[in-house]
Amino acid sequence: MSHTDQIVANLKKQIEASKTEIKVEEIGTVIAVGDGIARMTGLEKCQAQEMLEFPGGIKGLALNLEEETVGAIILGDFKAIKEGDTVKRTGQIMSVPVGEALIGRVVNALGEPVDGLGELKTSKKYPLERVASGVMSREPVSVPMQTGIKAIDAMTPVGRGQRELIIGDRQTGKTSIAIDTILNQKGQNMTCVYVAIGQKESKVARIVARLKELGAMDYTIVVTAGASEPAPMSYLAPYSGVAMAEYFADKGQDVLIVYDDLTKQAWAYREMSLLLRRPPGREAYPGDVFYLHSRLLERSCRLNTKYGGGSITALPIIETQAGDVSAYIPTNVISITDGQIYLESDLFYKGVRPAINVGLSVSRVGGAAQTKPMKKVAGTLKLSLAQFRELEAFAQFSSDLDPETKKQIDRGRRFTELLKQPQYSPMLVEEQVVSIYAASQGLLDAENVENVRGVEEKLLQFMRSTKSVLLETIREGKWDDKVVEDLKLALDEFKKQ
Repeated sequence: MSHTDQIVANLKKQIEASKTEIKVEEIGTVIAVGDGIARMTGLEKCQAQEMLEFPGGIKGLALNLEEETVGAIILGDFKAIKEGDTVKRTGQIMSVPVGEALIGRVVNALGEPVDGLGELKTSKKYPLERVASGVMSREPVSVPMQTGIKAIDAMTPVGRGQRELIIGDRQTGKTSIAIDTILNQKGQNMTCVYVAIGQKESKVARIVARLKELGAMDYTIVVTAGASEPAPMSYLAPYSGVAMAEYFADKGQDVLIVYDDLTKQAWAYREMSLLLRRPPGREAYPGDVFYLHSRLLERSCRLNTKYGGGSITALPIIETQAGDVSAYIPTNVISITDGQIYLESDLFYKGVRPAINVGLSVSRVGGAAQTKPMKKVAGTLKLSLAQFRELEAFAQFSSDLDPETKKQIDRGRRFTELLKQPQYSPMLVEEQVVSIYAASQGLLDAENVENVRGVEEKLLQFMRSTKSVLLETIREGKWDDKVVEDLKLALDEFKKQ
């Protein structure tokens, strides 16, 4: 082989060895930007809900796919992006970090920590959007999720896997109910996710401090999209929260998720949609605002054992304007959820707290989500309170009442007083059963209304110190003639004291 042939052979080998990889990136150009929205040209193959990358590592999410342009929301500081910037497709769908590392942390809508406690030590990610579990993978709701609030556990019980709406005007105690429920999950083998949407940062900081102080951050994740952040963050926060919850549910654990509140998410979505020039519908919301909430809340369910047996219980919150439950967003969410707890300003100002309107609040799961003792003692409570309300309204106009009606009104007033409960003091289910049973047996009939809660506290102290075995039996869900007999004897003993 001549010297020239040798050189040619070597060159051929080198050419074969050096395979050049062609990396294709589809890039586009920003043609308009402002208010958290960008329009781009040149992204022909872009998909809906795809992540885009702007200069400086700022992320975007493609929402509008039009003939010539793509409309996207910007997740971050949109002031840094200007007309003419190049934008890249990532080929990925939006996802957030999930895992045990998030417990006890405060993160933003993209799953980035905002509590100053360092990086998240997790590599797992879940997509923000995921199709809800089908009918065949679900199981009926039958395990109670105790809120620790007497009025709810007795009359509108919540089960694991249920979606119970908390609805009412501003400043009626909606967040308080949700926070008390989170506090009551201590030692109940339940992971909690609290999603704050468009809330003041000071309010979120107060809630986190209170959860830490009472030891609830040991099993809680807080996702926050503050009022000062752009609208896209408020839109994404609930989906981030439910993706984090799904990780635990897939492992067979029970999760409680609070969306506080979905009205602000709807406002953020309306703002984005109008900026993206989508046609407005009723109350200027876009046509798919129902789907915005239905695809979120349908992801809460109880899975059967074949699919891991986990559950996600949702407590969405909706703020009404002047008690108008028939407005667009409230009616939408009421029709998606399995019941609602309706809070009333008038009751709140009268000092009935939690300000639950018994007549308008329902649980469409009902007794299936209660323990047997609670079902037995609270069965007649809702009915008698509703009757009391009718009679009380009627009694205002008449001076002479027959003894039976007067007795019913007096007992109703005592029940109303009994169901009042201070904030941050959830009650154990067995103690709730004892106090409701005692009231229904007429223990409080002779007491003045203002003394009712004092007598209740004394009764519970007596039960804790002398009848702990009986309380334990009730907690285990046992209720038979012997338990009733023992409880009656205990009440007689307490009366004598």
